[in-house]
Amino acid sequence: MHSCRTVSLMALGLCLLAVLLPAAASADSHGSVKPRTNPDVRSGAFYVLDQSDSSVLAARRETVPVPIASITKLMTALVVLDANQPRDEKLTITRDDVRGTAGGTSRLAPGAKLTRADMLHLALMSSENRAAHALCRNYPNGMKACVKAMNDKAKSLGMTTARFAEPTGLSSRNVASPEDLAKLVLAAAANPTIRDYSTDTAHTVRVNRQQLEYRNTNRLVGNSAWHVNVQKTGYTSEAGRCLVMQTVIDGRDVVIVLLNSWGTLTRIADAKRIRTWMEAQNRASAS
Repeated sequence: MHSCRTVSLMALGLCLLAVLLPAAASADSHGSVKPRTNPDVRSGAFYVLDQSDSSVLAARRETVPVPIASITKLMTALVVLDANQPRDEKLTITRDDVRGTAGGTSRLAPGAKLTRADMLHLALMSSENRAAHALCRNYPNGMKACVKAMNDKAKSLGMTTARFAEPTGLSSRNVASPEDLAKLVLAAAANPTIRDYSTDTAHTVRVNRQQLEYRNTNRLVGNSAWHVNVQKTGYTSEAGRCLVMQTVIDGRDVVIVLLNSWGTLTRIADAKRIRTWMEAQNRASAS
């Protein structure tokens, strides 16, 4: 009888050990929890690309095209710069630009005049809708030619899911998948002007007799803990809050695409969670 009781106790101990082992396996010798298999990203869709070897580090719904809001302006800037028009040429905001950006916000009233360079700067850094519209309206042969160039550029970059209907992103018909937006980010990062303008923290322009100061819509560019090479934010009710950027994490060039973030701070928090996750992964692989 005693031996039977001993065997039963041993069996119970083995069962408990089997239950506890998986939990123990999730912690290292110091008791800290190892990194999750995927980052705890709250955005509806995301894509994280290691540029050094083109490896996908993490993703969700990466091939599904969705509205991209003002991420559109990266493509607008690419085709405008490709046209090689004079950057010091003064462009005028017209009522066409107001009508073409209904539902958007702008401090540029009809009659405001800025150089093409300033229009690009404000469109990329502060997501100025009327500036983006004016840039495309003043493209060689006008708005239709500009939008066609945007779609042609998308095809040349291999963005098979991308479609553009206008240059600001206010239309929900501007769509692309997270995977294709990474291709757009890489193309934008190869352009020094887009890199400089999109990551400037502030820019002041003179309109008539008034000085207008603009700020970057992405708070990470002013954060000394981050090294952001190119970025663009976006928001519409259909797209949610969006963020794309190329940044450096642990010495690696990384493209991050975050789409359909509904909380005001979710996209920034998601970028931080991805960074923390990557750093933890690197520490775990080095140990």
